[in-house]
Amino acid sequence: MAVCGEPQFLDDQRDTLLNPAVIIEVLSPSTEAYDRGLKFEQYRSIESLQDYLLVSSARVQVELFTRQADGRWLLTAAARPEDSLELPSVGCRVTVADLCEKVEFS
Repeated sequence: MAVCGEPQFLDDQRDTLLNPAVIIEVLSPSTEAYDRGLKFEQYRSIESLQDYLLVSSARVQVELFTRQADGRWLLTAAARPEDSLELPSVGCRVTVADLCEKVEFS
């Protein structure tokens, strides 16, 4: 996760961030459907969230969902190591190669 500004937490445990700008999920075969479905549905209700990045652990594939001004989410997919994705909320560009560094795919 990344936050812009002062982090806001649910309680004194400081384990639930209320204002993330970016959430990055590494997908596993057992949680991929949940991360793409119900979890993303819940994340979309977080007003501060602008980018949701999904990184496959099974193959070279990265998907970025970016919130648009009208509230819709735009999907940008990348599947080659030289591809890059812009995370507008934090002013950062990442390459697929960087995200998959040291990952051994079966």
